[in-house]
Amino acid sequence: MRVTFGMLGAVTAWDEAGDALPLRGPKHRAVLARLVIAHRRVVPVARLVADLWDEPPDNAVGTVRTFVGGLRRALEPDRPPRTPPRLLVTEGPGYALRAATEEVDAWRFERAVATLDDARPSQVVTVLSEALDWWRGPAFADFGEERWARAERARLTELRLHAVERRAEARVALGAAALAVPDLDAHLAEHPWREDAWRLLALALYRSGRQADALSVLRRARGMLGEHLGVDPGPRLRRLEEDILRQAAPLDPDADATVGRVWERATAAYESAVSTRARTRLESTAGLMRDLAVTGGGGLEAARHHRAAAVAAAEQLGDPELTARVIGVYDVPAIWTRSDDPEQARRLVAAAERTLRQLPPDGHDAARCRLLATVAVESRGTLPTDRPATGESARPLQAARQAEEIARRLDDASLLAFALNGTFMQTFHRTGLAARRDAIGAEIVSLSARNDLPRYEVLGHLVRIQSRCALGDLAGADRHARAADVLAARHDLPLVAVFTTWYRALRTSLTAPPATALAAYDRAADHLHGSGMPGLRHGLLPLARLSVAVRHGEPLTAGRPTDWGPYAPWVRPLLLAGEGRAAQARAALRDLPAPPRDLMSEALWCLVARAAVAVDDPATMRRAHAQLLPAAGEQAAGSGLLTLGPVTGHLDTLTAALERGSPRRSG
Repeated sequence: MRVTFGMLGAVTAWDEAGDALPLRGPKHRAVLARLVIAHRRVVPVARLVADLWDEPPDNAVGTVRTFVGGLRRALEPDRPPRTPPRLLVTEGPGYALRAATEEVDAWRFERAVATLDDARPSQVVTVLSEALDWWRGPAFADFGEERWARAERARLTELRLHAVERRAEARVALGAAALAVPDLDAHLAEHPWREDAWRLLALALYRSGRQADALSVLRRARGMLGEHLGVDPGPRLRRLEEDILRQAAPLDPDADATVGRVWERATAAYESAVSTRARTRLESTAGLMRDLAVTGGGGLEAARHHRAAAVAAAEQLGDPELTARVIGVYDVPAIWTRSDDPEQARRLVAAAERTLRQLPPDGHDAARCRLLATVAVESRGTLPTDRPATGESARPLQAARQAEEIARRLDDASLLAFALNGTFMQTFHRTGLAARRDAIGAEIVSLSARNDLPRYEVLGHLVRIQSRCALGDLAGADRHARAADVLAARHDLPLVAVFTTWYRALRTSLTAPPATALAAYDRAADHLHGSGMPGLRHGLLPLARLSVAVRHGEPLTAGRPTDWGPYAPWVRPLLLAGEGRAAQARAALRDLPAPPRDLMSEALWCLVARAAVAVDDPATMRRAHAQLLPAAGEQAAGSGLLTLGPVTGHLDTLTAALERGSPRRSG
């Protein structure tokens, strides 16, 4: 029987069918691991005794021989009596494992890495992708703290880290830089001191057309090395940053040099021709910011900053028509209902309203439409929580309706797509409106596909992921996630993956055990780092992890301090109740405002409902029931990122709790 040995993870052995052999207890596996570390050399019995016990028992030598005998029976069960063993042999003062290189995954991995010194990049990717798949966990995982295993474990770990970086380098060389980015991101999350990995990640981002992200990575590397190690980046990292800043030709040897020359000549001509034309420059700046916003996290952050500056500069010139164009040209699709920079959004809305009042009453319908749509989009999450929208608070709703009406009258596809984005952002005045949002998403998809508006076509698919989740149609959500990913790859829209990855984590959480669901959300959270969307990122991972615990009935406690971000007020009562602090939970519920009217509204009301039931708070139960009732046919999953299950289940729990308590309370 051919036996293979696994050291790249928990120590184990398999037969020819791939079934694990019965290696019995940890000491048996320790003997096997110690012999593998010796690389076919003899390990004296005295050495094994010293390694296995800090204070060896009196019969230690005999016990080691018993372990070896048990291992031999497991490794060669069909060996005839009195026949010498083939694998675990006795030699001189001790024992040796005479396995072939291909029979031990650690030895096989080492050989694979060693054979690639002069290999072509394509061969490197193929060989290392297979070899890295052999790892099931840390090398010698059962014995990581044993002194006899530390050196070999560290050596193999370093080989693995080198292999990850070597494969990434090969992918970059093959022109597949975008494929290298996720692996390097995950690699650095676990091993942030690897300077060469930082260099490769920045280079991969740059060659993927994400210059701002590349520079952001280099800033992170500098901060990490300086803050935690007290050292400056090495010369290779410093040189790479300088090269990226000046877009040095050697950074992208495979790029079409003609494109670079065209860009340089065009920008030089622009500088020369419009150097003193402030109005033209402002409009061009706003257009560039619109394109920059969809390039990734660094680009989005820069776009927000420069957009606000351009609007302020346009207002200073005193030309409302120019200001309208500068504000309106930034029609970047928006999917999340919490603003990344609420103060800046407030200033943009105020500028748009001032400009609307200053425009001549006749004409300028397209500009007016864009300004109204801007008001609707940038006012996301500002609907009143506990009362109907009236007066000033109803303005975003009115702006959305007016923008859509003008766009339909003008029969302008791009205007209508932007206006529908504003309408979507204002469809949260009550719970249970997933079907309405689904219809908006469907119209955006259809309109954009007919009129070649890929960014809005992606928006429509993302809206439909959210709405189909709320409507319980995961097959439909799957289709829209695939469509969004295809469009994102075709049109270089990296931020789309943030939402589709989180949706797939939600999908996993519905069918997988809690540990697998939590791991999926942890991986999804990696996509948020550097995304430039703090309004989405802040508090989301803890809330997603809480949703898994709630649905699986796991204990809920505050535990160690957690940054719940904007969700803290609606999470705290449930955590207090989980810790048995009922009086504090009731006090928190008594003073609790309604959650914001946004994509998390149903989910947060479900958390409030559970807390109210847990501490028998009838007033809050009735309040939560009234708010959730319009969503009775939906799932608490309208965000497309996390779910608390069917809303009906929470309503039933509330109803039952209220009915149980009503006689006692009335008496």
